[in-house]
Amino acid sequence: MKLIIQIPCYNEEATLAQTLADLPTHIAGIDELETLIIDDGSTDATLMVAREAGVDHIVRHRRNRGLAAAFATGLDAALQAGADIIVNTDADNQYRGADIQQLIAPILADRADLVIGDRQTWICPHFSLSKRTLQRLGSRLVSRLAGQHIPDAVSGFRAISRETAIKLHVVTSFSYTIETVLQASQKGLAIESVPITTNDATRPSRLFKSISHFVFKSTATIVRVYVMYHSLAIFIWLSILLMVGGVIPIFRFLWLFANGDGDGHTQSLVIGGVLFLAGWFAVAFGVIAELLSGNWRLLGMVLERARRSQGLRSSLLDIHSCDQDDTWDRRAP
Repeated sequence: MKLIIQIPCYNEEATLAQTLADLPTHIAGIDELETLIIDDGSTDATLMVAREAGVDHIVRHRRNRGLAAAFATGLDAALQAGADIIVNTDADNQYRGADIQQLIAPILADRADLVIGDRQTWICPHFSLSKRTLQRLGSRLVSRLAGQHIPDAVSGFRAISRETAIKLHVVTSFSYTIETVLQASQKGLAIESVPITTNDATRPSRLFKSISHFVFKSTATIVRVYVMYHSLAIFIWLSILLMVGGVIPIFRFLWLFANGDGDGHTQSLVIGGVLFLAGWFAVAFGVIAELLSGNWRLLGMVLERARRSQGLRSSLLDIHSCDQDDTWDRRAP
């Protein structure tokens, strides 16, 4: 059983060495334990720190592409390196390496496909009241959409089985956390959460500029992923709302007209007609979106088969990153 711990990095020279030193060197049930660094276009000495620490694998983006792209590239590289389990952790040493044992336990026991570290944010002293409240509300929404209890949906500390990593395809650009949870649930994969503790914050988060920015981006991700899987149903409901909204003023006009008071109320007829027509357009958009969603699912199946049959050759890294400027440095343990 081979475990690879992947760490996406962007200008983490100040904390990376500490993060690597905190990782376990032996874990019960694991025969091989390796580390993987995804250098997401760092301009500081992050790459040098990783090399000096003797990490096993390094993937480098020549320019910064964001956390989601770094995570996706890491999954591909870890699969190519033969990982049976992949653990993702942050480079700022937020998560404790000692918790990796309990994080992978549900996968080793064959109970879960994806395991998320629950930071227990409601009692975590590192979170303000506003962050705790937003995190709880957001996780409840994601849990409802996923149909599984996920107390900390945006936690980046997670363990992923090989089969699950093959099936996940990150398409959003902001963050992988919510998207991978919703994807896993739609693919019928078992998600489990385990309580963990966190270290003191070493720096402010660089993923978002403010709470409002985080809420906006997270909401956009939820809507995009959910529509991807339920496009026709969503547009049908939108169509029903528009049509009902259009029928009401139309009937109002007809009632007034039948009672000899139609003059001066043609605006009701116009508004109702526009809304009713918009409802039919919504149906058409829903059909188109459903066809596009089907194509996306087929593309996902093609990528899964390619990953299994081709052993994740380097060309798949180019597919994920959308250009040719990655460098792959496979270091001997």
